[in-house]
Formats: sequence, structure tokens, C-alpha cells
Amino acid sequence: MNKIELIEKLANKAEISKKESEHFLNSFVELVTDTLKAGGEVTVTGFGTFMAKYRSARRGVNPQKPSETIQIPAVTVPKFKAGKSLKDALKAKE
Repeated sequence: MNKIELIEKLANKAEISKKESEHFLNSFVELVTDTLKAGGEVTVTGFGTFMAKYRSARRGVNPQKPSETIQIPAVTVPKFKAGKSLKDALKAKE
């Protein structure tokens, strides 16, 4: 499902206009992004937690020349940890 499909389904589910649905989704993404940039976490109980994790600098292998090592810089990356309700819902599907 892409963003346009998500906006349409959200509008239908919440019985709101597509414009309101798009505004809601964009606001949610912006709030999560701003919170992670500030070093915080966003927890949606039962769904999961969005967080930022620091990944240290490390040595890696150059994929174009496997015999050569390269230095991979430190970076902060987004992470998502699924909540219990989401995990249970996916397990029940099997």
C-alpha cells in the first residue's frame, strides 16, 4: 500500500474527506520526524514504538572491491519496534 492508497483507506475508515485524511497523515509523519530528530520516542500503545538509534562508525567491505575495506561513518537511523497487539494480530493470520 502506498501513501495515496493509505490516504483513501483512512478517509473511508474515519468517514472524513481525502483532504483531511492527507492532512492528518502528513501531520503524523511530521510529528514523528520532529520527535525523533529531538532524540525522543513515539509510542502508540498496542501498535509500536518509533525511535532513533545511533549506529557507531565501523569498518566494512567495499562491495565493488571485496578485498578493500572502507570506513562507514556513524549515523542515526530510525527504528520501529512492533507492539504486542500488532505482533499478535500478525501471528493469528498464519
